[in-house]
Amino acid sequence: MEHKSDFIESFETVTDSRRDFLAKIGKGALLASLGMFGAGCEAVDRGLFGRGLTPIVLVEAQEAGLPKSDMLVHSQNPFNGEFAPHFLNDDVTPTARHFVRNNSGIPERAVRQDLQGWKLVIDGEVHKELALSMDDLASFPQVTLEVVLECAGNGRNLFEPKVSGTPWQRGAIACSEWTGVRLRDVLQTAGLKSSAVYTGNYGEDIPSDGSEPFSRGIPIEKAMDEHTLIALKMNGETLPAAHGFPARLIVPGWIGSAMQKWLNRIYVRDQVHDSEKMTGYSYRIPAYPIAPGDTPPVEDMRVATAWQVKSLITRPEPHLEFGVGVPVKARGHAWAGENQVDTVLVSTDFGLQWQETRFIQPSNRYAWYHWETELTFANKGYYEIWARASDETGAAQPFTQPWNPKGYLGNVIHRVPVSVVA
Repeated sequence: MEHKSDFIESFETVTDSRRDFLAKIGKGALLASLGMFGAGCEAVDRGLFGRGLTPIVLVEAQEAGLPKSDMLVHSQNPFNGEFAPHFLNDDVTPTARHFVRNNSGIPERAVRQDLQGWKLVIDGEVHKELALSMDDLASFPQVTLEVVLECAGNGRNLFEPKVSGTPWQRGAIACSEWTGVRLRDVLQTAGLKSSAVYTGNYGEDIPSDGSEPFSRGIPIEKAMDEHTLIALKMNGETLPAAHGFPARLIVPGWIGSAMQKWLNRIYVRDQVHDSEKMTGYSYRIPAYPIAPGDTPPVEDMRVATAWQVKSLITRPEPHLEFGVGVPVKARGHAWAGENQVDTVLVSTDFGLQWQETRFIQPSNRYAWYHWETELTFANKGYYEIWARASDETGAAQPFTQPWNPKGYLGNVIHRVPVSVVA
């Protein structure tokens, strides 16, 4: 009698929903994104798809609710996807419209929403090591904040010359509502030693290629900020698998990679965290401006932290047609990392003249601002709506994108093409 191998037994015949999933994504795109299989694309095609089977990583993604409807998917393993700006018009981003950025696979615990055996360990330069359950975390004061969360590489596709990495356009950005406990409350319970300098944060996502698990950290000063959270809920619901169940960090104003998902350990260190993703060129930018295409020596790279001032046009969407003299409502958001947005200006004549927008203040300093205005076009033709934000320091969005080797912190002005007809 033949027995299935553990490998084969770990797959199931494709159900109708999975067939729909494969049809939606397209087998060619799947094969391209599954080059990590040692056997190659032919084996994936014949051994899996040819037998009506689905790779485990894709089944897990589907079980985690991915891809979301209308999502632009950049990769399947790890899963990365974003939304076009016109899908991000809400004041508070719904979970269904929040981008997904992963460095490895989604942990099985998250997919199953299983808390059994989970603890959040706090160790290192503390007087009292902690191993906190979800019930332990629930005993701390709960805080709810709207916070902008943006991938460090958002806008990477706009860099010239092109750089490597996920080719994010403008949609790896969202402002959802996060509920959890202040990280400082937990660290105070553990008791920081005077030697504490930085955190090293770890999650349960383990790379399939045997590389070092993704880990980044933040300075103790930022960890102790009242707005920095260990988030347990997103938009009032338990954290979804793709967004970090059972716990993640929210580090307001800073790049998304600082906001560790699937959190299970905070290692308090007496030096700057020196994981693979904190050193070399990973999530680091030059200490000074460089010419496009140049790569400075690694000793001249600095850890990327807070975002720069930036804006997004969510209305109108690109390539719409409007009539001459017909009022057009324009709307969007703006944010500025650790700074405050001062103004958002809009132009319809390629930046020769600018008009002010009506400005709506955020719910807190780390949520995004909203802006809106009304535009009219006196003549038919091709137009672009430009938005340019500035902050209270005088910094403003550039007209062309300053370059860095990894395509981080892109904040070039947003331009939306429209046509005006008679």
